[in-house]
Amino acid sequence: MSLARGYAVTDNTAPLKPFSFERRAVGPDDIRIDILYSGICHSDLHQARDDWGGAQFPMVPGHEIIGRVVEVGANVTRLKVGDIAGVGCMVDSCRTCDACEHDLEQYCEQGPTWTYNSRERVSGELTQGGYSDHVVVEQRFVVKVSETLDLKAAAPLLCAGITTYSPLRHWKVGPGQKVGVIGLGGLGHMGVKFAKAMGATVVMITTSPEKGADAKRLGADDVLVSRDPAQMKAHANSFDFLLNTVPVGHDTNPYMSLLKRDSTMCMVGVITEMDPPLTGGNLIFGRKSVAGSGIGGMAETQEMLDFCAKHNIVSDVEVIDIKDVNEAWDRMQKNDVRYRFVIDMATLKNAA
Repeated sequence: MSLARGYAVTDNTAPLKPFSFERRAVGPDDIRIDILYSGICHSDLHQARDDWGGAQFPMVPGHEIIGRVVEVGANVTRLKVGDIAGVGCMVDSCRTCDACEHDLEQYCEQGPTWTYNSRERVSGELTQGGYSDHVVVEQRFVVKVSETLDLKAAAPLLCAGITTYSPLRHWKVGPGQKVGVIGLGGLGHMGVKFAKAMGATVVMITTSPEKGADAKRLGADDVLVSRDPAQMKAHANSFDFLLNTVPVGHDTNPYMSLLKRDSTMCMVGVITEMDPPLTGGNLIFGRKSVAGSGIGGMAETQEMLDFCAKHNIVSDVEVIDIKDVNEAWDRMQKNDVRYRFVIDMATLKNAA
């Protein structure tokens, strides 16, 4: 066992406070990582406030982890001491179901073991996340990160990155295609960068005209303001794929008119009900599809990180001291961040 320090919430109304706890000893297949940077995801706030139910306390959030390997078990072959490593949303799965056997651990039929607010499969102990000084994870669920990347800006790749990369790869986005990214936030700004690097013509679709300049800075070829009927009409029936990153329930019906026949809109941001509901005719007339996608498997996450190293893709981040994490959560709730907060975990040493 090893003593860990971090920040935790103790109930669904409590602020994040310093917290000490024990990590398991490094087993034969385990990797111990000293955490350098931990990204802040909006789901950290949702989990801590029990917005989705099932919250377990005390809870150390954080599933966008970048750190340095400091210890490996006897059976570890994928990384070595000194490597830069990443840990995302999962730290285990059943490994035997059809999904796991096809490297789709995020769809494990028994349910993945999440990086925090979950239970370890063997010990039953509560998992604790990346707002802490170190973590111990089985090697299958650790990825190697190139030191050519800006490591602080690479942390959100472990969630925001793979969440947007995976559907773009699955629906084979590439040259000659017109792709729309709906919503310019933590997920949307990564979707623009990936789709552009894959060779597509990228249109940022937003309700906020003032975001247009930033969308083009990120790589968008054009900006479509969805509240403008004339712009929507001009782009009707022209998109090969839509990546919808909006994180709350919203009206998806207008977006369906943008799709070509036999094309798909993929939802990656919202997990609650849609209001108003999707009208069936918007699917039937044009044989159009609405689909969903959740993060990515471990093999694909490694592929994504290698793609990022090749194309020098990272997130746009604001780095904070851990003592300011509650303020960052408040700002995130107000969408006051461009586009991800990342905690410099070196500041934990001086935190009260």
